[in-house]
Amino acid sequence: MQFSLQRLVLYPLGVARSGASRSSVRTSLRLSPSCRFLFSETGIWEKDYRAETRRKVEEWWKPRILAQWQKDTQEQDPSKKKFYVLSMFPYPSGRLHMGHVRVYTISDTIGLFQRMRGHKVLNPMGWDAFGLPAENAAIERGLDPEEWTKSNIQSMREQLDSLGLCFNWDREVTTCLPEYYRWTQYLFIKLFEAGLAYQKEAVVNWDPVDQTVLADEQVDENGRSWRSGAVVEQRLLTQWFIKTTNYAKPLLDALADLPEWYGVKAMQANWIGDCTGCYFDFKLKVNGEETGEALSAYSASPEAVFGAAYVAILPSHRLLHGSSSVRSALQQSFQAGRDCLTEVTALNLFTGQEVPVVISRREAFDAHLDTVIGTPSSSEADLGVATSLNLKWTDVLTSHEDGAQTVINSSEFSGLSREDAFRQITRKAREQKVGGHLTSSKLRDWLISRQRYWGTPIPLVHCGSCGPVAVPEEELPVILPKLPSLSGKGASPLELAHEWVDCKCPRCGGKARRETDTMDTFVDSAWYYFRYTDSSNTSRPFERHLADYWLPVDVYVGGKEHAVMHLYYARFFAHFCRDQGLVEHREPFKKLLVQGLIKGQTFRRADGGQYLKREEVNLKEEEPVALDGSRVAVTWEKMSKSKHNGLDPQEVVQQYGVDTVRLYILYAAPPEQDILWNVKTDALPGVLRWQARLWQLVTKLRSGRQLGDVPNPSRLKKKEQAEAQNIWRNKNYCIQEVTSNFTDDFLFNAAIARLMSLTNTLSAATVRVVQHSVEFEEALAALVVMTAPMTPHLSSELWAGLCQVNHPLSDSLRRGGDVLQQPWPAVDPKYLETPESVDISVLINNELRGRVTVPLQDSRDPELVQKRVLESPLGQEALRGRHVKRAILSPRVALINYLVE
Repeated sequence: MQFSLQRLVLYPLGVARSGASRSSVRTSLRLSPSCRFLFSETGIWEKDYRAETRRKVEEWWKPRILAQWQKDTQEQDPSKKKFYVLSMFPYPSGRLHMGHVRVYTISDTIGLFQRMRGHKVLNPMGWDAFGLPAENAAIERGLDPEEWTKSNIQSMREQLDSLGLCFNWDREVTTCLPEYYRWTQYLFIKLFEAGLAYQKEAVVNWDPVDQTVLADEQVDENGRSWRSGAVVEQRLLTQWFIKTTNYAKPLLDALADLPEWYGVKAMQANWIGDCTGCYFDFKLKVNGEETGEALSAYSASPEAVFGAAYVAILPSHRLLHGSSSVRSALQQSFQAGRDCLTEVTALNLFTGQEVPVVISRREAFDAHLDTVIGTPSSSEADLGVATSLNLKWTDVLTSHEDGAQTVINSSEFSGLSREDAFRQITRKAREQKVGGHLTSSKLRDWLISRQRYWGTPIPLVHCGSCGPVAVPEEELPVILPKLPSLSGKGASPLELAHEWVDCKCPRCGGKARRETDTMDTFVDSAWYYFRYTDSSNTSRPFERHLADYWLPVDVYVGGKEHAVMHLYYARFFAHFCRDQGLVEHREPFKKLLVQGLIKGQTFRRADGGQYLKREEVNLKEEEPVALDGSRVAVTWEKMSKSKHNGLDPQEVVQQYGVDTVRLYILYAAPPEQDILWNVKTDALPGVLRWQARLWQLVTKLRSGRQLGDVPNPSRLKKKEQAEAQNIWRNKNYCIQEVTSNFTDDFLFNAAIARLMSLTNTLSAATVRVVQHSVEFEEALAALVVMTAPMTPHLSSELWAGLCQVNHPLSDSLRRGGDVLQQPWPAVDPKYLETPESVDISVLINNELRGRVTVPLQDSRDPELVQKRVLESPLGQEALRGRHVKRAILSPRVALINYLVE
């Protein structure tokens, strides 16, 4: 052990100690027959790439790659373009799963690639650290959720480091730390001051297991909680909302500016819906007296709002069931199954008109609406209700012979076409801040209140005189108090922190109480991409010039399950911050890469549905059965401990190596598709073989250059020159295709397939071409450089071996630096020139017989190519008199294959 430690110190990176020859080092190392050589460490190239070699390569290069990445992030070069690659930050559960490995492998690969293209890259990482799992775990184990969360973060950080991922750790954010949630609270106050954060009684979704409110989006189609799986109950509670409906139309319209969102754009548009109506604000009265109650009602025809006859609410409306001051008046008039005219009236703050409130006989309006404006001029249904109740209204639409309609009896808007009245009425309502924001009937405001402890405190106090008052900015953050214990039952746990709850009103100085609900964790993650640009700022959420420099995110990588809610909320926050003058860009993410799941094979009893472990199943039969003989249903599902189909990434990496796992993930399927994890498939053996073949290519070049002759391209014969030229073409085609795969569509599997094809070409090269051609050397150098973003450790060692080859011909091998510091290969300009002719390779029954030159304009026409081949000397000699069953032309690789009898 002492000997090996001395060797590590004395001979770094293959440089021998002064006075010690390379041969003496080699002799001393052979004292241990079991020793594996690492070129970067000893200067001795091992012929084959074995498991032990792989382990030593990764051990050697992992810290060096990470150190170089951190050094590069400190580089200040204003001439470089920025590239912001962002992967969705994880919840710190304590253990990585294969889904994490996939998303972070993809973002790491993109980040390394873009850095090699000369960009200044930001690839940050942080922790979505608030939420129910930590609180529930604390309750079960009697722990402090903060300590539990911090411990998990430390564990997961170590796991991420073990994968060799190059993150900008100096930008790390953790949402449960005061230095982060101070600014979440700051942004909430901005929303509150803008009239976009408000409190009201609402019928909410209550999770009886997690004892908290769920947003509608967190309830599945079976009426169950997205997290606990419990059947959701309906309760009436006073809740905080963010008025996202005010931004529905801008968010919908801005999707047109996101051409690279592909399928997710349609999902966002469907979520928002058609924004063809708007809300108007009302004040409620009883017997002409104001009640203090406010109400927003939806109109599908805003242009007809001056012709309103009534405002209708559903029987399930909060005004009929909560603590509203008009509840008794409404209940006195209510009769189930019929439209009920009430004593309550609603004053439209836009038109100044007062109309009665009607309790509808219907159980539901369109989509999620519970309050609508009845305008008989624009709706037959509304006309029927108004007529049956003998209500009065004003006709506000008149039709012309050509079918056009004009608005009448509508104040300053009279005489406008219906379309112009729609635009001008909604615009003026927005200006007066009494409604008018175009939205759909299916979209609701964002409910953010949670009756749990482990979340961002809402920075408001309730004063008996002043109502809800925002905490002054200089008093932020409102620190989450420590609680001796948590039960997870009943009202918000913060109610028990009496010293914290009782406070003074910032406005009048009187007695007040802090808000005891905490924010939904989606609020924390709705703006974290901003904070990464300036994560250490103690005076602002972020400096505008830094956010404007890095935003929008160039590529955002994450799971399908976040393609709607999270992206919608994040886009809303970005639009709001733009309107507040905090940033320049309205849309936060330029391009999305929504990756699929990694699924494992599951075995369930066909009768009871119980999940079985693999060892509990007999797989030798034609159809798998349980060991007791009962039938088993075999499926592929998202990996989970409860389904016995999960994998520990650490164990997989330990068995196969980091680079192998990275390659498998990138090669097994395109990013947006699911991966069915099965190590027996072709993908894993394929990438293992490919790594060994890459190693063999470097061995081949190093051996070829040790044969004694100094490389001399002029010594190549005509056939060898043609072979070298073919390598040159294949190299340039590979660079062109792989670069496109990395930038346009992220088809890493296609990129790997193309690199494997170039590997095949180089593996078939003859000895003299390896010895004397610059084309082989440059192609191999380009191959190793292009594999580096995907296999950084292996490629680093391959590059070290290449750069020390005898008599290098290529400038790229003399440049110096590790492989990840090399520029990305460029296509030779000559390759891009349009040739007048093309050499078509002619195969007969899959065997190469020669090449025929054909005009470029004929090269993609099968009939013309066949004619040229048959007229050539090669065709006359090889095909005359033979029956051709089929001729297959592949223009992309300039090849025609004749299948003959």
